[in-house]
Amino acid sequence: MATDFRDGKSFPRRGRDGAEGYLWILRAFDKARAAADATIFDYIYPCPMDRGVFERWGITVAEFDEAIETRRTDGAIVSWLVGRVDAAHRDAANAWLLTEKSSNLDRQDSEEGVLI
Repeated sequence: MATDFRDGKSFPRRGRDGAEGYLWILRAFDKARAAADATIFDYIYPCPMDRGVFERWGITVAEFDEAIETRRTDGAIVSWLVGRVDAAHRDAANAWLLTEKSSNLDRQDSEEGVLI
């Protein structure tokens, strides 16, 4: 997926898109790689939602950043996450996103042209 958002037409993947049942991972991964590559444009990483999800997963921003240094594919970062975050923490993060942050997800989808 694209991690160069400087054209204003490429976006991180949706927060509702998940892998192995972990919502937000693909969006966080896209933004973290873009931040590391200095191609994030006007996105923010780590944003409050990144931090909220990480907190519920039980990981820190520093741990995630360290993981993406050597894990540059979806499969590699998802495998790392699955090995660190149990189902209860995954489910807590997903529930927080889908209930408390659903309006944020809707706004992101609308701003990025996603039909819901």
